[in-house]
Amino acid sequence: MHNFEKLLFWQKSIELAKEVYIVCAELPKDEKFGLISQIKRSAVSIPSNIAEGAGRNNDSEFYHFLGIANASSFELQTQLILTRELNLLDAQKVNSLISNINEIQRMIYTFKSNLKK
Repeated sequence: MHNFEKLLFWQKSIELAKEVYIVCAELPKDEKFGLISQIKRSAVSIPSNIAEGAGRNNDSEFYHFLGIANASSFELQTQLILTRELNLLDAQKVNSLISNINEIQRMIYTFKSNLKK
């Protein structure tokens, strides 16, 4: 079992989720049950799956949940790109969020690689 709260990529994914919630307030209200819901769900899924995997019985289960967290990060990245392409959010804000997502993706990938050794 791993202490997920000490994992830097979990900490960064919590910060990302908070930033996503803040930026979602800028999206049009008619997207409440569309993009906003999907974006928030993806953002919350990243740290949630890291935490769930850390609480599992062995490293292979943790590895699996890190894969799910990483997949959620790519889902979130895609949704944010769509908001940028539709001019629903400021491109600089989206690019900053995507930069944070990319950093988390790299950290998860590195951790997963070390976990397999």
